[in-house]
Amino acid sequence: MKVPAQSPVPEEVPQERTYILAPMQSDDVPAVSELERRCFTNPWPQSAYYRELREPERNFYIVLRHVTGDVSFAEPEAEPRGPLALLPRLLRPSRPTTQPIVGFAGMWIIYGEAHVTTIAVAPEHRGLGLGEVLFLTLVSEAVRRNAEFVTLEVRVSNVTAQRLYEKYGLTRQGLRRHYYSDNGEDAYIMTSPSLRDPAYRATLLALREQLMSRLSTERIAVLEQVP
Repeated sequence: MKVPAQSPVPEEVPQERTYILAPMQSDDVPAVSELERRCFTNPWPQSAYYRELREPERNFYIVLRHVTGDVSFAEPEAEPRGPLALLPRLLRPSRPTTQPIVGFAGMWIIYGEAHVTTIAVAPEHRGLGLGEVLFLTLVSEAVRRNAEFVTLEVRVSNVTAQRLYEKYGLTRQGLRRHYYSDNGEDAYIMTSPSLRDPAYRATLLALREQLMSRLSTERIAVLEQVP
């Protein structure tokens, strides 16, 4: 029996998704706190974020917004010079906007050490590389501030996060017993190679290019808000 030839069904082109990365402001704290409660069982009190934001010379906190409507974007600026030029920002600038917060991240920078305190992405926006965007942005800022290492704690059960950190060269340096107050789970201490090592910076740049290629292929645009 002959079957009529069928025209090939064209592949559906994914719709472009746009996100904007911006410094966390005091006005963002309620939304960040609400998202944190969705992501973690042991969220920080809002007062902790307000306290952190009062010391920008020691801390660095960012939010990721999902563009859900029309927004105007500025032309990309030239790459900054100085230490950051060795690890350029992943993102391009945009004009200020107010869009829902779907991710956030932060770290302390003390005595040459950049200590990642938190990274979170809303469940419905996971699997897109946005957690990696947030982490790489923290690393880039650590380079800009001339930190020597990036370090963090991660749940022993959080294999997904551990794989991301291992991809960026972080290795296990110890174990904190019963670190998490919600269930007493242990935490691995993970630390990067020296951020001042040219070979490691070259690795970071290569990983940055891989991430940018992935975002482009999946039609995901991440832009940085101009202060």
